Amino acid sequence: MRLAVIGAGLMGRAAAFDLAQNEEVEAIGIFDVDEQAAKEISSKYAYGKGKPGTFDADDEVAAAEALKGYDAAISCVPYRYNLNLTRAAIKANCHLVDLGGNNDIVGSQLQLNDEAEQAGVIIIPDCGLAPGMVAVLAADAMKRFDKVDSMKIRVGGLPQSPRPPLNYMMVFSAEGLINEYWEPCIILEGGQKKTVNPMTGVELLQFDGIGKLEAFYTSGGTSTLPDSYLGRIDFLDYKTIRYPGHCAMFRPMLEIGLGSRQKIEVDGVSVEPRSVFKAVLERSLSFDDLDLVLVRITVEGQIGGEDKTRTYEIIDRQESKTSLTAMMRMTAFPASIVARMAASGEITARGVKPQELVVDPRRFIGHLKERKINLQIRDE
Repeated sequence: MRLAVIGAGLMGRAAAFDLAQNEEVEAIGIFDVDEQAAKEISSKYAYGKGKPGTFDADDEVAAAEALKGYDAAISCVPYRYNLNLTRAAIKANCHLVDLGGNNDIVGSQLQLNDEAEQAGVIIIPDCGLAPGMVAVLAADAMKRFDKVDSMKIRVGGLPQSPRPPLNYMMVFSAEGLINEYWEPCIILEGGQKKTVNPMTGVELLQFDGIGKLEAFYTSGGTSTLPDSYLGRIDFLDYKTIRYPGHCAMFRPMLEIGLGSRQKIEVDGVSVEPRSVFKAVLERSLSFDDLDLVLVRITVEGQIGGEDKTRTYEIIDRQESKTSLTAMMRMTAFPASIVARMAASGEITARGVKPQELVVDPRRFIGHLKERKINLQIRDE
């Protein structure tokens, strides 16, 4: 099969690496607006299967032309390009998955369902970590419980050795981080959708071998789950995990407007606060330290008339400074798994669909284990 990776950044590298390990993948297109970056990633990560190319993700015609002849593609570029790439994939008759991260963009993609069905392709948004993999694990739980009372999703990417004052480092894009901390959060409460403010609802939790942590509401993690499970789950929420105190220090910076896109005048120059804030975060928090990813999904409900609890938990640590980061593995690998499942015919649905409705959880979990992602499942 032939698969394409759009974007030669960190996640694009990991996606190319993962696809190259599969014997069924004969060619991997690596596309980026920067031709040299595409060639470099193709050479270093695609293990002889890479075919570098270039196009601007804003150019729908160029994107559609580039994707022709590929069975599936993975969008590893910022979420603002994904609606355009969805249209391009439909025109190219190419399946598409993306890393997503913005509810409004996903909503617009879902409106193209009929066009994708007519083209005979499956488009699956939000296929990274969270949003992403957690939705498939949620689907696994929904298949096992007769009734779900609550589903609490907790996920975080962290440095293994935190540095003050924020005890955080950039493990993915600053734009994505600010978006999670800035946009409203959708949860289910009483079986109905409810909006809550980001960076609220702070709670404490612990992971073995790591110690005390905190978690708070952030945007995008629930993705399409509130719509898919509306009226079927009494309570569903998503919180991001950080080291204690992070929220109390970071939130005031957003409250004074550093996440705003509304431009202000500074010494006669029109400046977007968010652009400046992104640059500062990337400069000040881009450490070359080992990272880790934590996942915990706690599901409570009834099976056969008895109260049951099922917990899905992952602790994934970067092994060395020369290995893929934990965030690269945990974000790009789920997307490459779903893309390959689409290309191979394991996913038979067509249209623009949420992954919790079209991805077989058992097969997906099996593919995670093949990649030595240590998913622990406990039933109580």
